[in-house]
Amino acid sequence: MKSNTVKIGDTLIGGGFPVAVQTMWKSPLSGEIGVILSGIEELKDIGADIIRFAVPDIEDAEILSKISKKSVIPLVADIHFDYKIALKCIKGGVHKIRINPGNIGASWKVEEVVRAAADCNVPIRVGVNGGSLPSSFRDLKDISEAMVKAAEMELNVFEKLKFKDVVFSLKSSDIESTVMANTVFSSRYSYPLHLGVTEAGPLIPGIVKSSIALNTMLKDNIGDTIRVSLSDTMRNEVIAGKEILKAAGKISSGITTISCPRCGRASFNTHEFLNSVDSTLQKINKNITIAVMGCIVNGPGEARHADLGITGSGDNIVIFRKGKIVKRANPSEAVRLFLEELREI
Repeated sequence: MKSNTVKIGDTLIGGGFPVAVQTMWKSPLSGEIGVILSGIEELKDIGADIIRFAVPDIEDAEILSKISKKSVIPLVADIHFDYKIALKCIKGGVHKIRINPGNIGASWKVEEVVRAAADCNVPIRVGVNGGSLPSSFRDLKDISEAMVKAAEMELNVFEKLKFKDVVFSLKSSDIESTVMANTVFSSRYSYPLHLGVTEAGPLIPGIVKSSIALNTMLKDNIGDTIRVSLSDTMRNEVIAGKEILKAAGKISSGITTISCPRCGRASFNTHEFLNSVDSTLQKINKNITIAVMGCIVNGPGEARHADLGITGSGDNIVIFRKGKIVKRANPSEAVRLFLEELREI
């Protein structure tokens, strides 16, 4: 079922628009606003489309409202327990709010938030979490069924008030429950879905769990935004999200990197080189394949389809395009010469 279109700031999700990559700001809303805005710009440069901020009190709502007015991408206020914080963010111009109706209190409070959002054209994401379900659903053995029922209960409030700019997320730390809940919900309703495995864990386990769950749903055209929730940096959440969308065939832009893991045969330090060029590569939004290979065995021949590649050959490095060698040089010039060639293409 094709989802509805929802506008978050200047970004459109649902309705066939590209799947958006989200992350969540990892620090409290304190310090210099300029520093936060610079961080937002850096995340945008590597592919973040939307950033969510925890807003635990009214003072933070005021700070986020100021930041939202200057942000280069839409910001979301994540609110729990106190509906007045949601009202403050809505009236302050935050681009979207996320609430968990299971912990925000009485239904009249949710209704007041919805009415304010309608008046200010601010979309709402309803977050249903397998670990914090309303008390009436906590005893259900099937967590996915409980999440769907919780979402449907909240949906009634929005439909009663004829509020359409709503996005749902049904997340669990369990892959199967997450996939099943979103599959069932998307078969019944056309509201956009934000996908993710909540509390997925450290970098490697978190990416593995998220990749399996997200790819399963994305290949069935379920999902309009995603977040890879890692106990790691925002940067790695964004990069992982982009790579999952690319692997799932949802985006084609951006660098595709082929690199060998390195072995005793290697005459070129692929790990060190990739670390040196990573910040540049992540900001490129063109469909380019690069190859970083450890030795001549896996160099121009095995990676001849790459738009640009580099490998070691004895005491030198070799730079090649589509399998044809274009430069040989000292390893000390590897980064500079490679980036020069990259700029040309």
